[in-house]
Amino acid sequence: MMLLDKYILKQAITLFIMGVLVFTSIIFASDTFITLIKQIAKYGIPFKIAFIIIILHLPSIFVMTIPMGVLLSTVMTLNNLSLSSEITVMRACGIGINRIAKPIFAFAIVMALVSFFVNETVVPIMTKQSTDLALFAFGQKNIPEGKHNFSFKEAKENGTLKRLFYVGDCTDKVLHNITVIDASKNDTIQILQAKEGATSPMGWRFKRGAIYTITDSGRTLDTTMFDDTTVMFGMDLTKEMEKNVADEHNFLQLVKFISKQNKPELRIDLYDKIALPITTIVFVLIGVPLAITPPRVRYNRGFLFSILIIFAYYLIRALSISFGETGGLVPAVAAFMPNIILTIAGVLLYYRKVYTIC
Repeated sequence: MMLLDKYILKQAITLFIMGVLVFTSIIFASDTFITLIKQIAKYGIPFKIAFIIIILHLPSIFVMTIPMGVLLSTVMTLNNLSLSSEITVMRACGIGINRIAKPIFAFAIVMALVSFFVNETVVPIMTKQSTDLALFAFGQKNIPEGKHNFSFKEAKENGTLKRLFYVGDCTDKVLHNITVIDASKNDTIQILQAKEGATSPMGWRFKRGAIYTITDSGRTLDTTMFDDTTVMFGMDLTKEMEKNVADEHNFLQLVKFISKQNKPELRIDLYDKIALPITTIVFVLIGVPLAITPPRVRYNRGFLFSILIIFAYYLIRALSISFGETGGLVPAVAAFMPNIILTIAGVLLYYRKVYTIC
């Protein structure tokens, strides 16, 4: 029986690797690569930095594609055995579907644990580094190192001046003798002058300066002196930092974060950290009965079944998460709904295939 397990696992692992590579390539080409192009075009991020950011997101993509790869390997492996009549021979020798599927389920459990481990350890570190690198690139894109007496400006959508920056010089990413004219607000203009300044993920940080608020007619409304202040100019970087909150924290860290900011979408992300690895086992439960081909079918339908199951899963997932974010479903139910539905379908199909004559 150990030989049988090795024989099945060898085929399953080979197809699993192929499946992960295929699905990762599809996600990279259809979603991640488009994001890369948008970052380069919209935010002016250098291609090298944008490419590193994408590479840092690969572990989170692998966590998504591991269940897909396990499903593909399960369906393709058992479908091939069924088409070559090997499963028929095994059943004639008294080896039931439960025993044939045993190594597949064992492999799925191992990969579910691997998925959970990667999502808890590697993904938060990589995502945090990716976010920091992106924010640094956003802030540094207009700062020419070593240049003296330069200026750059931001324009409104209609082309009129929004902000004008004048810098005496830039050394080691530190700006000196800065003047900022902010005309983004109606009827008033703010003039900021500072001895030093630099960009940070939280905005532009200025030291030893003053902010003057004047009207269009030139009358001074307010003068504020400061030793150290942070001002948001251009893109709101805090929104960028909030996009990957769930991926930047492991399960326990996210629990603590939610205790301070109780948002439904974060609670869904919390439960999803458990639901996504479990999907690996659920996919096997529904994939095994679908892979056993009836005698009259003489073609491999494994890949087609895999695509249909994945499509159904992500359709249900998108709907349940949408309902969860709007309050229509409890966060835990919204996260586990795809697994619940597929598990019910899988149990019914599995029972019919294993315990009834077909």
